[in-house]
Amino acid sequence: MFVFHDQVPTDEIAAGVHLQNLGHGANMTVLHFTSKDGSMAPSHSHEHEQFGYVLRGALEITVGEDTTILRPGDCYLIPSNVPHEFRTIGETEALDIFSPVRT
Repeated sequence: MFVFHDQVPTDEIAAGVHLQNLGHGANMTVLHFTSKDGSMAPSHSHEHEQFGYVLRGALEITVGEDTTILRPGDCYLIPSNVPHEFRTIGETEALDIFSPVRT
């Protein structure tokens, strides 16, 4: 299967946060997101494990009780059902991989 970025619809899921669902495998979902400076995802949790890779900009991210700033090339791994939140610093772009598949 091949995915062409310019053919994938973009949804604005929160103010300044745009998401592209790049596809599903048997056990995972891959998402691409871009965010304007200062965009936020409030604290939430879900059954999915979430792995992310920062491509551009920076994320101030809190996972459980730990907060840090991630820059291009940095990654995060969020275990299942652990509360997490983020705020973008500058124009930010990242890939997120979820397991199991998100519906």
